Amino acid sequence: MSGTLYVVATPIGNLEDITARALRILREVDVVACEDTRRTRALLTHFDIHVPTVSYYEHNKLTRGPQLLRQLADGRSIALVSDAGTPGISDPGVLLVREARTAGIRVVPVPGPSAVTAALSAAGLSVKSGRRVNRLKALRDLEMTIVVYESPHRIDAALEAIAEVFGDRPIVVARELTKQFEEIVTAPPAEHLERLRAGVARGEFTLVIPAADRRS
Repeated sequence: MSGTLYVVATPIGNLEDITARALRILREVDVVACEDTRRTRALLTHFDIHVPTVSYYEHNKLTRGPQLLRQLADGRSIALVSDAGTPGISDPGVLLVREARTAGIRVVPVPGPSAVTAALSAAGLSVKSGRRVNRLKALRDLEMTIVVYESPHRIDAALEAIAEVFGDRPIVVARELTKQFEEIVTAPPAEHLERLRAGVARGEFTLVIPAADRRS
């Protein structure tokens, strides 16, 4: 049985912001993959955690990534951390996460500090609502990832609108994050709709729509 890749958020500044769950995971894994081993070792030492670290950063990701994937395939558990905040947002972690999911390896997010959510929470700004399809059309050709929060009673309509605007572009649907039945699935919108309609759509949903592909 393959191991688990934990995507662990670490403090962006104040060390007290790390979560109890993150500390537990960092103590339990076989190895911690990090951008800067010196910086991460300082964090681990502060919390009296003595787990081996290995570097995984922009300039070695193509060679170190396959090594980490082999360890995961062999049943080892790995915590992926960035220098600060949540991995996979503005660091090379996204490649390892993508390859692990493609290989069928379990990927578990361990949320926590994020500069994006911290800034938004203190900005006092709201997001204007509007006709869903028109707003999605305005975003369709953006060369950046789009994140949408949706509730269970609106998820069908949201996926129908995304299918209308984005066609078969695969999107990520994350449901019940950090709960017992956490689920993160990548598929075209129509497949998500079919799967959700076959069961009961519980919990809050987070939809991630990838950037428009300009290579085609």
